[in-house]
Amino acid sequence: MMEPTPSTALPDPADASRADRARVHAALGDPIRLAIVEALLDSDLAPDEVAASLRMPPNGLAHHLKVLDQAGLVQRQRSHADGRRRYLVLDRSRLDGLIGARSWTASSVLFVCTANAARSQMAAAIWQSVSPVPATSAGHMPADAVPDATVALLRRHGLPEPADGPRGYADITTPPQLVVSVCDLAREAGPPFEAPRLHWSIPDPLADGRQEAFDHAFDELQRRIHALAPRVTAA
Repeated sequence: MMEPTPSTALPDPADASRADRARVHAALGDPIRLAIVEALLDSDLAPDEVAASLRMPPNGLAHHLKVLDQAGLVQRQRSHADGRRRYLVLDRSRLDGLIGARSWTASSVLFVCTANAARSQMAAAIWQSVSPVPATSAGHMPADAVPDATVALLRRHGLPEPADGPRGYADITTPPQLVVSVCDLAREAGPPFEAPRLHWSIPDPLADGRQEAFDHAFDELQRRIHALAPRVTAA
């Protein structure tokens, strides 16, 4: 007697998308690699910082980074402040539904960049549109004014123009409880605030000058803020 034919065929194990997901799962199947990915969820880090936090030698870290790179999880990005330095940047889209994210408690968020003229101004405006936690911005070396390109971009996205011009760190009178650097120079110079710090390695659109550079910076900030904001609750 013939066996009945199943009405639904089993998934094809050779399916390309399934094989791709399997590579991600395999890469995350090691506790060290999982710890690296969790460390990069909210902040871009240099390899030596990851090695120090995991208390492991650089050559041991290199093996794990190679596996994560092959799975498309981590990329190396050259610092825009010091070209000898690299940042590890996580591709969060590879983790959809795979990993939990850290929660933060803060009564205020401070975004910092070099001139407080583009990236940090954009970030504060985006944050204020999606989170009840107050946010502001400042610069390591503040410019004289917010450029027209930044103002035009915010208007185009229906966001308010900056209420204040570029500000330096000394102008921040209320200590922030979470600091997010959105440029490499500000991060490497070290914001002088006693608060948890996150870093997003985003190229300076002012240095590029093209509209595409401003759009790219805005889109990247918006993507990261939409991922972080729901996990930050008021202190």
